[in-house]
Amino acid sequence: MSADYTDVTVFMHIFACELTLKYDMKTIIDLFETSVDKYAENTFLWEKKTNKFEPVTYGETKRQVYRLAAGLLSLGVRAGEKIALLSEGRNDWVIGELGILYAGAVNVPLSVKLEEKNDLIFRLRHSEAKYIITSGAQLRKIRMIANDLPLVEHVIVLDPIDAYDGKEVPFENILAAGDRFLETNYDDLTARSRAVRGDDMANISYTSGTTADPKGVVLTHRNYTANVEQAMSLFQIGPEDSNLIIIPLDHCFGHVAGFYTFMAYGANVATVQAGRTPIESLKNIPLNIREFKPTIILSVPALAKSFKKNIEATIQKKGKRMEKLFRKAMQTAYEYNREGYNKGGFFRIHKRILLAVYDKFIFSKIRGAMGGKMRFFIGGGALLDIELQRFFYAIGIPMFQGYGLSEATPVISSNNLTRHKLGSSGVLVKNLDLKILDAGGKLLPAGETGEIVVRGENVMSGYWKNPAATADTIRDGWLHTGDMGYVDGDGFLYVMGRFKSLLISSDGEKYSPEGIEEAICDGSKYLEQMMLYNNQNPYTVALVVPDRAQLKRYVERIKPGIEWDTAEARELALKKIQEVINRYKSGGVYAGEFPERWLPAAIAILPEPFSEQNHLLNSSLKMVRGKIEGKYKDRLEYLYSSEGKNIINEKNLSSLR
Repeated sequence: MSADYTDVTVFMHIFACELTLKYDMKTIIDLFETSVDKYAENTFLWEKKTNKFEPVTYGETKRQVYRLAAGLLSLGVRAGEKIALLSEGRNDWVIGELGILYAGAVNVPLSVKLEEKNDLIFRLRHSEAKYIITSGAQLRKIRMIANDLPLVEHVIVLDPIDAYDGKEVPFENILAAGDRFLETNYDDLTARSRAVRGDDMANISYTSGTTADPKGVVLTHRNYTANVEQAMSLFQIGPEDSNLIIIPLDHCFGHVAGFYTFMAYGANVATVQAGRTPIESLKNIPLNIREFKPTIILSVPALAKSFKKNIEATIQKKGKRMEKLFRKAMQTAYEYNREGYNKGGFFRIHKRILLAVYDKFIFSKIRGAMGGKMRFFIGGGALLDIELQRFFYAIGIPMFQGYGLSEATPVISSNNLTRHKLGSSGVLVKNLDLKILDAGGKLLPAGETGEIVVRGENVMSGYWKNPAATADTIRDGWLHTGDMGYVDGDGFLYVMGRFKSLLISSDGEKYSPEGIEEAICDGSKYLEQMMLYNNQNPYTVALVVPDRAQLKRYVERIKPGIEWDTAEARELALKKIQEVINRYKSGGVYAGEFPERWLPAAIAILPEPFSEQNHLLNSSLKMVRGKIEGKYKDRLEYLYSSEGKNIINEKNLSSLR
């Protein structure tokens, strides 16, 4: 479609999807029951508690769900009441959510990464949770705030512990009570579950609260089942497919793409083996991938970068010769694959033959180290750099970028095996309307960038107890995402960043920083993280987290024997960082890739990385820009001084110590 198409009717005819899928799954309960009827003997859940993954069938999962739901009813849970779920990924998480829903209640999923007392207290009070289901590892957090939660009647503990306090109840006691309840009151449970309707609440999922109090995204049963149907319009999987869930289950991405869509296909899912610490759990991921051998994995950019880093490190250990061969193989793959949709061609047949050789001796070995059965990744959570997409495409495990947000339950678009264009966020799911609007609400034609606005059954019913925010976000049935993007002539969506994270120059011009930040960091081993800043200032500045280990190696290489603690060594490191930035400026090798006014004219080196622990990354591993700006307010102001504009200054030298 050319940019001449500006008529609303034409635009919507091309980009709005017709209602072609017909399902009767109005509730998650309908979805689960249908899958159990079809796939009762198929394995649904896998979990590794000791030395291997153990399977649980769809039929057995249903039995456990009924036991829990009945136990909740015997405990006095009423329809519509809120039950918080705080646990690491495990079978009991999935069974827990389904049990809550069968009881007619609402799940309030909480992130295990929440460490601050106030974070948990706010969510539990705001949601009006009367019950909490928690793992043994997370129980300490609940005990710390128990006196601040007068509404909570019972805390159900999933794991056996030595002693139970006050309102705490063993999970096994609830299941046993459920068994007794089912013997005499089976019809009461079926009546409760059958009374659930599509527009009833299923979850209250809290946002990360990056600028103010978190907002509770209210997602209904139909929001979920509609989004499952939409996801199924893009991804065809089968009962033989398996997913190792490595992303948090408290987010709706983990729900829809992690296990509900797999449930609809009769496929199976596993969770990462829980470690004694979060770090140990992370270390279990590559081990579990090799053991479980999944066919599909969901990922976020931070994990994708970690996988890539590990692969490259493994290649480096094999010596210079292998490293050189790997680089040649990757370059050949890049040239042959291009952006995926335009791969190959008559004039690249020789590269295809060469790639077959590289695949046999290099890429297949890499895939083998990742289980050997992986068909593709699904990427979400944030913008996925095109170089990462090219990397995984080259080794034969494509990472298909998608786009969504919690308020859309979350899937809006994705690349897939049959339709993909690297660098894009894919094509729209079916049964979803999309339009691109400018700042004044005017409809924009294909190819022009504006706010992404969507409408469909997957759009949340609103924010819990926040009508003002709901009215601001959903207008006339349309969800205003706050994200910028455009749709190209082939129907592929490109997401360009957040309106709220825009750089704003002194003359009012705006620009999204994510593309620059990612390009500079991904293009240099010396920079780990970067946040650009310009709020109507004379020039753009950057907060930079360097890779100290790489900088130390660089300094040692160009001046052997120099001590890192010397000012001379740190000055050399700062000059290297400036050199990395200058490559994108006039005269640099990447000059013209970005408008120069949005490249940093001054740089602050930070003493610590952005992380979840210091609350500068949210649970999706995105930068919390407002908090970063607040924490480094003085450094940002300093960058607009004559001393701060020079990268070699006392503050930067001190940060490198």
